[in-house]
Amino acid sequence: MDKEYPRISFKNRIKNVQDEAEKIGQMAIESHRKAITLLNKYDEKIAEEVIAKGKEIDEATFDLERTCIKFIAIEQPVAGDLMFIESTIRINSHIKRIGYLAANIAEIAVLIKDLSVPDRLMEDLQYMADYVQMMLSKAIYAFLDQNVDMAKELRKDDDKVDDLFDSILEQVTDAMFEDKENITSIINLIFIARFLERIGDRAVDISQRTIYMVTLKKPKN
Repeated sequence: MDKEYPRISFKNRIKNVQDEAEKIGQMAIESHRKAITLLNKYDEKIAEEVIAKGKEIDEATFDLERTCIKFIAIEQPVAGDLMFIESTIRINSHIKRIGYLAANIAEIAVLIKDLSVPDRLMEDLQYMADYVQMMLSKAIYAFLDQNVDMAKELRKDDDKVDDLFDSILEQVTDAMFEDKENITSIINLIFIARFLERIGDRAVDISQRTIYMVTLKKPKN
């Protein structure tokens, strides 16, 4: 009976890592969701929450990384368990950056709250934001569920986001020529689109790591 205790401890420790990874992933998803609501309706309280959440995610990812390092030192996991722990450490860095990118969106949203944005431009920006939200959720849960098929979908999703960014960039350029008095404010739309694109890139990075974690093969670009 005593021989079972170490194995139970191992299972509990790795489940704690899984649970904490999911919790942090949910924090990033929720932070991004709140940030993009500011594009159509600015709310100072929500903006402050998103900015504060970026710092909270930073601290949480640091704590989880420390937990993973201790896990490796104490439990000395092998094979799949080792790959999961090591991948969690790597993905942590992407989650942390996503938290700060969401905060960047929240910080800059106040600069466009009184701006008259062409309908199509705002619709495309909102669609891009929603699409990236979908990518982020897909990437995190593909990792947690070790779902390679789902992870592989992210590369094609990213192509869609790149197309949206190009379209928004073109529309913003046109808008600057039509409304030269508000060029400084209009440029902020490009920054927001760029932050969204970078979150999409981070989601792809998470999916690529998931594929490698499960297959031990370098994903095809």
